[in-house]
Amino acid sequence: MQKIIVFLGPSLDRITAEKILPAEYREPAKRGDILLAVKSGATIICLIDGVFHQDCAVAHREILHAIKSGVRVMGASSMGALRAAEMDTLGMVGIGEIYHKYKSGELESDDEVALVFDPESGLSLSEPLINIRYTLKKAQECGIITPAAHDTLLAAACSIFYPQRTYSRCVSAAGTALDAESRERFIAWVGTGQCDQKRADAIAALEYVRELV
Repeated sequence: MQKIIVFLGPSLDRITAEKILPAEYREPAKRGDILLAVKSGATIICLIDGVFHQDCAVAHREILHAIKSGVRVMGASSMGALRAAEMDTLGMVGIGEIYHKYKSGELESDDEVALVFDPESGLSLSEPLINIRYTLKKAQECGIITPAAHDTLLAAACSIFYPQRTYSRCVSAAGTALDAESRERFIAWVGTGQCDQKRADAIAALEYVRELV
């Protein structure tokens, strides 16, 4: 019988995850957690969320140890996408658009998927840059903002330290480079129009594992 261990945090709520894939869900992975999962008998490890700056991040060597031990290791959405792009040639399986963007070199920094979250509720307290990219692209395609406003807001988002990134702060950071009408229209739209690519990729990863088993 397969023993599936999933490292999941703010990318996807636990209730939704458990409906997709019955598994043992653990907190975002830090260094050593993959080794512990192997020791506890995991046959499949799905790495979605992991710590970045709060603690030591998951090491490449522990993922390699898991693979060499015969464990199937998948990665997506956040830390999982980052590590999969670095280790897919060694047997780790990457899933989702964020993984493919890291693999292609379109994304490079872990800053793209980093955020801060409430450790008790698991709710995100900041917005990851990758989600902002998708949201701004959608806003432009929907005619909410112009290409110039898109570039202005993206530059503003990139200038903000990741724990402080929110859509309202991005608009504030854009300053007078963004006209008042565009500012108001975007803020009114983003509450319901924003994209969550990390969530979409996390779901894709769980569905992949479900089909696998």
